Amino acid sequence: MDRFDAMKAFARVVEAGSFTKAAATLQMSRTSVTQLVQQLEARLRVRLLNRTTRKVNVTADGAVYYERVVRLLAELDDTEASLPNASATPAGKLKVDVPSPLARMILMPALPAFHARYPDIQIDMGVSDRTVDLIGDSVDCVVRGGVLADQSLRARHVGDLQLKVYAAPGYLARCGTPSHPRELEGTQHRIVAFLWGRSGKTYPIAMRRKGERVDVRGQYVVAVDDGNAYLAAGLAGMGVLWLPDYMARPHVANGELQPLFPDWLLDPMPLYVAFPPNRYVSTRLRVFIDWIVELMQEHGPVGRRRLDENNQD
Repeated sequence: MDRFDAMKAFARVVEAGSFTKAAATLQMSRTSVTQLVQQLEARLRVRLLNRTTRKVNVTADGAVYYERVVRLLAELDDTEASLPNASATPAGKLKVDVPSPLARMILMPALPAFHARYPDIQIDMGVSDRTVDLIGDSVDCVVRGGVLADQSLRARHVGDLQLKVYAAPGYLARCGTPSHPRELEGTQHRIVAFLWGRSGKTYPIAMRRKGERVDVRGQYVVAVDDGNAYLAAGLAGMGVLWLPDYMARPHVANGELQPLFPDWLLDPMPLYVAFPPNRYVSTRLRVFIDWIVELMQEHGPVGRRRLDENNQD
C-alpha cells in the first residue's frame, strides 16, 4: 500500500461523501479507492468510515484522522514545491466553476498565458452562475460575485467589480431615457431581472447620489440566472441593466449600450474565490487563485471605496 495515495483517497472520500465521486476526481477506479481505504484502516486498526448502500459517513476517529491528514498533505505539497531541484511546475487536475461572463470575457482570453506558465495543470471548468455543491461535486473552487451564501466556505476576496446602469438604444427610443433612477419604478420602464443563487429571488439595487438613496426593484418582462443571458436580454432591448465595467465596456464602445445616471453610484460587487473549509490547498489551486487575483488587478482591483465612504460629503 502507498500510504500517501491511501491518505489522498481517504481524504477525497470524506470530502465527496462517496467512493464513486472520489474515484472520479482522482481518476482511479472505485475498486482501487475502496481497497486503498480498506488497507489504510487495516494498517491503523481503526474504522475510519461508516459505509451504507446510500452514503459514506466519517467516524469519530476518522474525523480526527482526516483533520491531520489534510494538514500533512498540504505540508508535503509545500515541502516538495520548495525544494530547489524539484520541478517548479505544479501539475494535476483542477475542477473549478466560474460565472459565464467572467469565463468568456476575462478567463478564456487569458488562459493561453496561464497554460504556458503551468502546462501540466488540467482545468475542468464549469461555466455557470448556479449554486455549486463544492463538497458533493468535488469542486476545488468557485469564483462568485456578491455576498457568499455559504459562510462555512473559505474564501479569498480577489476583486471588486464596479457597477453602472445601461440600456440599449432601441429600448431608450421605445421607452424614453430616464433622468432619475426612481423613474425605473414606474410603469413606463422595465428592467432585466437577475435571479440570485439558491434562493432564485431578485433583489433591489441601491443607488446613491450624495445624501439621496433609491432602492430600485422595478418591473421586468424577463428574469434570468445566467450572466450571459442577462446581458443578451439587455442588448435585445428587454430592459435596463446593471453591469460590471468589463461586461459593458465593449458594448458601449460599439454603441450597443448607453450609460444611464452618470452621477449616481452603486456599491462595487465583491468577487471571491471560495473553496471547501477542510480541503488542503494544493500548489496547483494556489497558483490558479493567484492567477485570478492578477487578472482582477486589471479588471476589478480590490480596495475601491464603498458608497458610504464616497458620499460622506
